[in-house]
Amino acid sequence: MLEVVDTIEALRGRVADHRRSTGSIGFVPTMGALHAGHASLIERARRKSGIVVVSIFVNPLQFDRADDLERYPRPLDADVELCRRLGVALVFAPSVAEMYPVKPEFLVQVGRLANHLCGKHRPGHFEGVATVVLKLFEIVRPDEAYFGEKDAQQLAVVRRMVTDFNVPVRIVGVPTVREPDGLAMSSRNVRLNAAERPLATSLYTALRKVAADVQAGATSAPAITGQEATLIPADERLRLEDLELVDPDDFQPVETVTDPVIAAGALWVGNTRLIDNVRCTPRARS
Repeated sequence: MLEVVDTIEALRGRVADHRRSTGSIGFVPTMGALHAGHASLIERARRKSGIVVVSIFVNPLQFDRADDLERYPRPLDADVELCRRLGVALVFAPSVAEMYPVKPEFLVQVGRLANHLCGKHRPGHFEGVATVVLKLFEIVRPDEAYFGEKDAQQLAVVRRMVTDFNVPVRIVGVPTVREPDGLAMSSRNVRLNAAERPLATSLYTALRKVAADVQAGATSAPAITGQEATLIPADERLRLEDLELVDPDDFQPVETVTDPVIAAGALWVGNTRLIDNVRCTPRARS
């Protein structure tokens, strides 16, 4: 039966009880507004773990704009009901005061992994992500934690943090879940109005063409991304913020494609910033 707790003390106590009776703990950290992408994380965790813990916490440290934080959807009742249907054992839904009773003096500093893409355009974002994820790992003490590959740079940051700090948790990446037209599932998609929604798929269209170019043998990253950026329609409601080919481990841009890379991009659709990525594999050399 699902339990919802909102304090660290209660969560730790219930996790300890479950560990004694069911063994391994699978953890899915979220900011709520759960959708099919989150459901895929939970379902993957359920297949591998004794119990699943889901956190629902809109973390203020990772927002670079106050209006973005204020507008972030918080449908807690619907989120809890979805978790109930998916067989989650514990939902941890703390307040900001519970997670940050005083202003933090110590934050996780993220290095070169945050130099590009989201890290470049959202100052302090990955510092906030790494800090709250490390806190949640200390609170939940999971055996495995599940993250969506849509947020590929975040996944890389979390994996490196776990390695650098010797955190005893296995990080599991789960493939992106998409709408029938290819748009990556995101809690921000609900902000798109009826006129903006059809335009939102143009980023995925460009990324897929980048991947096709790489597969076909193209090697000049600037030439590839420059060409395929033209697939974003010339519409005043659209602004392409990024379209880059990066190394999948350290998220540094590549100039010449010789090994598998990630094509990653960010597109503003009206007032909504969407991100997406696809993996690109070069044509095998003869």
